[in-house]
Amino acid sequence: MNRLIQMAGLVPAILSVLCACQHPAPQAAGTGQDLKAIYADLPFSMPVVERPAFPDYQVNICDFGAKSDGVTLNTEAINNAIKAVHDKGGGRVVIPEGLWLTGPVVLLSNVNLHAENNALVVFSGDTSLYPIITTSFEGLDTKRCQSPISAVNAENIAITGHGVFDGAGDKWRPVKKSKMTEGQWNKLLKSGGKVDESGKVWYPNEGALKASVLMADWGNKRPDIGIEEWEEMKSWLRPVLLSVVKSKKILLEGVTFKNSPSWCLHPLSCESLTLNDVKVFNPWYSQNGDALDVESCKNVLITNCFFDAGDDAICLKSGKDKDGRRRGEPCENVIVRNNTVLHGHGGFVIGSEMSGGVKNVYVSECSFIGTDVGLRFKSARGRGGVVENIYINNINMIDIPNDALIADLYYAVKGAPGEPVPDVTEETPAFRNIHISDVFCKGAGRAVYLNGLPEMPIENISIKNMVVTGAKQGIVINKVAKINIENVDIETPDDSMIQIENATGITINGEEYGTISEKRLLTKN
Repeated sequence: MNRLIQMAGLVPAILSVLCACQHPAPQAAGTGQDLKAIYADLPFSMPVVERPAFPDYQVNICDFGAKSDGVTLNTEAINNAIKAVHDKGGGRVVIPEGLWLTGPVVLLSNVNLHAENNALVVFSGDTSLYPIITTSFEGLDTKRCQSPISAVNAENIAITGHGVFDGAGDKWRPVKKSKMTEGQWNKLLKSGGKVDESGKVWYPNEGALKASVLMADWGNKRPDIGIEEWEEMKSWLRPVLLSVVKSKKILLEGVTFKNSPSWCLHPLSCESLTLNDVKVFNPWYSQNGDALDVESCKNVLITNCFFDAGDDAICLKSGKDKDGRRRGEPCENVIVRNNTVLHGHGGFVIGSEMSGGVKNVYVSECSFIGTDVGLRFKSARGRGGVVENIYINNINMIDIPNDALIADLYYAVKGAPGEPVPDVTEETPAFRNIHISDVFCKGAGRAVYLNGLPEMPIENISIKNMVVTGAKQGIVINKVAKINIENVDIETPDDSMIQIENATGITINGEEYGTISEKRLLTKN
């Protein structure tokens, strides 16, 4: 196969860890970006995302008794300020410059929580402050501790400004020895906590270790445990840092979130959601340390953000298995533009919890620098749900140790040769109508991996104008129906470029190959 395009060069990653005190004066909520540019070239129809608007009224948390000393617990003062503005009809709650210690904060309708320059909000690691609630996590209805920041059934809410919100995640998370240097591990052991029998996992306390053993005995089943018994194991039920559920007209802009107990930002079943110029920093070793998980949301903008995560970075979900199918809420009408990701298991991800479906997604002008995987689509039998109408272009990546692009319907499981092929049911996941173009990657373990199910091949996927240099492997395609590859060049140690088997409707640079059942290698020559 001849090279038909030339790599124009990766867009340089201009990375600047911004201090809260180095920004210009804050703008009014919802005015920080060019809306016309965001919706340009959109390949599907979606409404303009509604943004919150607030009355010209504000209060300062200091007026409610808040003290900036890093010692005083300001939970009551901050929540009272929010309630006062809500009761007044709406406006802004100002968190001024300072170090503010607090417990859980609850956002109410028509309130903009505005953290000014050099405002550092640190959530307490005292688990007694976070009651156990019924919620959803990893796509399942379950019990977790209340999130440091939460909103339920709210409308017209925002977190803006230039401050930092620290979730004290190190007080909650287990840590794997394999993810630390010897010096880091020894320092962690000296800090307290408990180590499991294998000596390979550290837990913040005895209760968390007890819960891990208990959950291992239950496997995938949900243990029938009462609230009282969970109380001594609360740190196992580590919350997401920000949970927004069943809410409308939400804006996160300018602020930084870091060190979350579990996932960092988790909007669930929301409508009209905007994230602009948001930064998320989680340690690379943080267990379940996703940056952003948008689940079953409709009409979403994710623009000009910066993510450095311990797990997936920008991830779209819609519930898991029966719980997700019962909810039946797809994640739909999502625009992801001009974002940068450093560490993360995946730069842009769909799944694996996608049982309610994901559709109408546009991803453009994003850079992934050292993520484990670049573009990641994952699911498995039992999920159900349809992922369709996904459009991705103008992606730049460097130093991707695994796949630059992967779509795998055998996520976390293996398909044994000769296994019986099940019937297609509501539990069968489907990926279709995925269009990827103008992707440039310097350094990858494997360029592309597409792996469908025999009963449900990945259908109608196109890859155009893609260059991967320094790849250890080329393109691997299995169980795919209707694929178009055009203007693609992969640099590998040998001349092999594409390995195909169990595929139909294959077109490569305009040449039709029809059906390929047995494994076949195509080279550049």
